[in-house]
Amino acid sequence: MGAESAGDPGVVSSAGAILSVASWRWIFLLNLPFGLLALVLAVLFLPDDRAEVRPRSLDMTGQVLLAPALIFLLYGTDHAGQLLGQISLCSALLLFAAYFRWAQRKGDSALIDLRLFHTPAFSAAGMTMFLLNGVTFAGQMLLPVWLIHACGVSSDRTGLFMLPLGLGMMCTYPLMGHLTDRFGIRRLTSCGALCACVGSLLLAVLAYTGLNVGILSIALFLRGAGIGAVGIPAMSAGYASVARSDIPMATTALNIVQRIGGPTITTFCATFLGWRFSAVVVSHSVSTVFIETFGLLCAIHGLLLLATLWLPSRLPGK
Repeated sequence: MGAESAGDPGVVSSAGAILSVASWRWIFLLNLPFGLLALVLAVLFLPDDRAEVRPRSLDMTGQVLLAPALIFLLYGTDHAGQLLGQISLCSALLLFAAYFRWAQRKGDSALIDLRLFHTPAFSAAGMTMFLLNGVTFAGQMLLPVWLIHACGVSSDRTGLFMLPLGLGMMCTYPLMGHLTDRFGIRRLTSCGALCACVGSLLLAVLAYTGLNVGILSIALFLRGAGIGAVGIPAMSAGYASVARSDIPMATTALNIVQRIGGPTITTFCATFLGWRFSAVVVSHSVSTVFIETFGLLCAIHGLLLLATLWLPSRLPGK
């Protein structure tokens, strides 16, 4: 993942450059050749693991219950002030309850085996990844909105201003193995979560005082380094807490949980931002809206910090 993160700074700045001369659709279109290249490289270089494959049927009932539940949850969160949004939230809760009941009956044949979450370390890893993905994508949504609409920064300069975020991740990832062995999972992830929280707190301060590129760079570097210090150790703790035969299901469960965290928390923050904007009656109140929204992001970072404290100190055998 250290090599993977090396492209982050270039990707962020390239996206800003694309938006300055073309529509947002080109960002997605330009992903196609890179996706095809990744597919070819995977076929050529990834090892063959067919000997370890354990075929299992797809839990269609679980899929039918869980997929619309997530859609209703996101739509309901985005339209919580409307009747249709409230109906969507209630529908999501009913579908989630139905899935939990179904998954308990199916056991390890369910789409997500809920028994994995009976293990404290796995539950802590799942909650950590949920919150981590959420604050990552929520921050990446809020930052450009603040820079462009509150600070008057152009799209291409916004991409350049966000470079320290990727640089922070790039500096942290290659050191994960050494830092985990040296400090342990809990101390490393909690320090990373604290650094990311401090970086987000600096963003709230900037929303109050005005844009300062130097402080913004420090804030984003702290966010990037902190986020980078949480993900790999937390996921490793989750995998190490289950039996080897359960790792495929654990991989599916953790991936679904963290993918849910991104859109859920991002939608929540975007809804809060839109709600506060609707209450703005004078132009100078715009800064207050972003102060409050970055404050909400800091609060979620605080929840992430609490989640890391439930992770094990070290991996088994370390």
